[in-house]
Amino acid sequence: MQEKNPNSALKTNLHPRNLHRERYDFQALIKTSPALVTFVKRNEFGNYAIDFFNPEAVKALNQALLNHFYGIENWEIPANYLCPPIPGRVDYLHYLADILGNQKTEVRCLDIGVGANCIYPILGISTYNWSFVGSDIDPIALENAKRIADMNPSLKGKLALRLQTEKQSIFHGIIQKDEKFHLTSCNPPFHESAAAALTGSKRKINNLKKQNSAKVILNFGGKSNELWCDGGELKFVEQLILESKDYANSCLWFSSLISKKEHLKHLYKILKKVNAREVKTIEMSQGNKTSHLLAWTFIRMEGFF
Repeated sequence: MQEKNPNSALKTNLHPRNLHRERYDFQALIKTSPALVTFVKRNEFGNYAIDFFNPEAVKALNQALLNHFYGIENWEIPANYLCPPIPGRVDYLHYLADILGNQKTEVRCLDIGVGANCIYPILGISTYNWSFVGSDIDPIALENAKRIADMNPSLKGKLALRLQTEKQSIFHGIIQKDEKFHLTSCNPPFHESAAAALTGSKRKINNLKKQNSAKVILNFGGKSNELWCDGGELKFVEQLILESKDYANSCLWFSSLISKKEHLKHLYKILKKVNAREVKTIEMSQGNKTSHLLAWTFIRMEGFF
């Protein structure tokens, strides 16, 4: 299985430490995960690829990538749960590592909305040996995340999972008294409603396929709490910032992924309102999509360690 022009698609917009900057080597991935071969075909340019509109193909690729690059041999998600794009997710963690800098202590990260896929803890543990607490409002998602952790020896002892029973809260009820974290991560629900999520997916598919499709397939899946919430991304991250003030001394750097650049202006106002000491914004790109990592802190780094 030979590629044509294997270096023609170098993804220079990804972080320099990202292992996925080059075209996928499907020969190597199939050797690691033979089940992937079913979904690999030559595309119109003569290169091997998968159909990214096929949810099963996307999942098979993720399983192969996690196994080949991160040593995760057992990764499965329930039907219709979010199947995240790994290059973009690990980019977030690389930039968080840059913000944190070189630390001698063991880094602890709180992942808000860990999800059934457990992707940020998997990548953070495998890449940086961080330890994680993952929170979620969905018991089924937490049960699956626990199953993933239990079935992969490299994750054992590095991940604790907590159910958020206060569904209107984010940090409240999760961060315990006198508990310290170096970082928080969050990929907030993007849409304001189920209808908005379906409309957005249909628009994305039509733009990519250059044709009108009445049938919407969520190729990366996603349950209600993963894709939408009242007020969407803007309202969720606003609450994230407001609650973070109550835990100003519990975490060094709070952060969230921001999908819409136009949301930043309002969020900066909220950060000023809560007297964030320092704010960082990092542009992240994957393919045609550009998002931002928003990070803020209330304390000096030297006063935390």
